[in-house]
Amino acid sequence: MFEAVLFDLDGTFADTAPDLAAALNRLRDDLRLPRVPPKELRALTSQGVRGMLKAGLDMRPGDARYGEFYDRFLHYYSQDICVETTLFPGVAQLLGGLEGRGSPWGIVTNKAQRFTLPLLARLGYAKRAACVVSGDSAQRAKPAPHPMHLACALIARHPGRCLYVGDDHRDILAGRAAGMVTVAVRYGYLGDGAPIEAWGADHLVDRAEEIGSLVGID
Repeated sequence: MFEAVLFDLDGTFADTAPDLAAALNRLRDDLRLPRVPPKELRALTSQGVRGMLKAGLDMRPGDARYGEFYDRFLHYYSQDICVETTLFPGVAQLLGGLEGRGSPWGIVTNKAQRFTLPLLARLGYAKRAACVVSGDSAQRAKPAPHPMHLACALIARHPGRCLYVGDDHRDILAGRAAGMVTVAVRYGYLGDGAPIEAWGADHLVDRAEEIGSLVGID
């Protein structure tokens, strides 16, 4: 029996893509470019600002004005961080089941703390999480195992007794490097790299409800 479940945030716990796409399209408005349909940006959402600027403006680190647009994107996102963002179907019920039996759950994300905490607060889950580890909480971010080890220390659980759930290859790499059992969710953003079947996750699920079965919650 797993003693705790840890979740990636964007694309696993919450569907943040609409608000991130809105911030990107505000940048395109500044440049007098036509707006990009959010569905065309969705796959790269888990790659954060880097992925959004790549998908929406064909900009990469090192490009001229990259830093300027990076900062402007985050400014726009911070202004409307939880307008259309919602939990993925089944996640709320899963959390209720975990809390009902006294099993801790937490968030381990590469999103910066200054965005992670306000977002979770507006969703109503900041105080319910047993731990919240952001991209700037540990010495190194995922795919390094440092955030995973920090989360386990905060909830006083051995990594081998924890399930880590994510929607990006680096989530699975980080979880496995820390000695956790990993779950990759097909409903997430998945990125533009190797297919989810090639990530090496211990389990693949189509719906959040299936995670409940893995941890013994009907």
